[in-house]
Amino acid sequence: MDDLDRYTEKRGESSPDFARTFERGYEQFRIGELLRQVRIQAGLTQNDLAEKLHTRKSAVSRIENHSEDIRLSTLAHYAEALGKKLKVVIQ
Repeated sequence: MDDLDRYTEKRGESSPDFARTFERGYEQFRIGELLRQVRIQAGLTQNDLAEKLHTRKSAVSRIENHSEDIRLSTLAHYAEALGKKLKVVIQ
């Protein structure tokens, strides 16, 4: 466990609001990072993907940088443009 993990664990124990906010932000970060990695593995730039999605590079950037909530339909289009399928699991 590193210093950040210890800090967030301790802070989460003393503040349930912090824990909820941190977890939600972290999940959004993970989604954006996963999308970026898949795009790069597909050999596409943000501009390339934006053209496939009929949108602007800035929209792709916002998605990858988790600057906004992303709809499932947007995720599905993103995956399709990369030749992938979207799979949603509720645990």
